[in-house]
This record gives sequence, structure tokens and C-alpha cells, in this order.
Amino acid sequence: MGGEDLKPLRCRLRVAALAVPLLMAGLLAGSIGSLAASRGAAAQSAGLEGSWHGGGSVAFASGQQERAQCRAHYRRASANAYMVTATCATPSGRATQTATLRQVGGNTYQGQFHNAEYDVSGTISVTVSGNRQSVRLSGGAGSAAFELRR
Repeated sequence: MGGEDLKPLRCRLRVAALAVPLLMAGLLAGSIGSLAASRGAAAQSAGLEGSWHGGGSVAFASGQQERAQCRAHYRRASANAYMVTATCATPSGRATQTATLRQVGGNTYQGQFHNAEYDVSGTISVTVSGNRQSVRLSGGAGSAAFELRR
């Protein structure tokens, strides 16, 4: 196979690698937001730990875009931080990634994501509103945006 034969596969792998971190960020942000609100929020955050799902889109540095579906599971790492593992699938591939998030505002979280399989890293931001999360990821390979729910 020549370099041109591998180009579509590389694009698919990059899309899948971006989709997963976005989902993870969403999960992490939701947990942190609940904890910061109040004592009642701390109890609610325990209910946020677990699995979330949703979809969105991934835009590659090449300009190509793909829809993605994701599932994520998060756990509390400390009082104001969470670890997330997420798997996302696009028409061109599937990837699993990890992320860490910290609260930076009342319902806003930021952090870093990484996909070791494809060596893709970048920043992630999450905004929580009730049982929904808006997740944004950005890195050298492109960007992604997802909406997640319980």
C-alpha cells in the first residue's frame, strides 16, 4: 500500500481519536459542576458518576468532518477533579481515550485529553446544564463538539 492508500485510514483514526476525548470531557465536567454547587450538589455529583452518552461532530485539520457517537465513564479523582475513559465511533473508525478535568467556574470545566493509541492530545472544555453536557475539544489533529446526556 502506498501513502495515498493510507490517507483515508489516517483521517478516520484521527476523527475517532478526537471524538472520544470530547465525550470524556463532558462526563468529567458534569461531575465537577455538581460538586461545586453546594452540599446537595456533592450528593448529586455521586449520581453523576457513571456512564453518559451522546453524539456530535469531529472536524479534522484537513477540513473533513464526521459525525460521532460516544459513551463515557467517569470517576472522581479528587474533590474537584475527575478522570474519564470514553469510546467514540465514527463511520471511519473507533477510538478509546482518557481525560482529566478541573472546575474553572460554576458549571465550567477544563482539562487535557490524550489518546495513547494514536498519540493525539489537546484541550477539553465542558459546560454542564442539568443532565446535559456540552463538550468541546481541540488539538493539532482537529476539533470536536459533543452533547452528552445520562
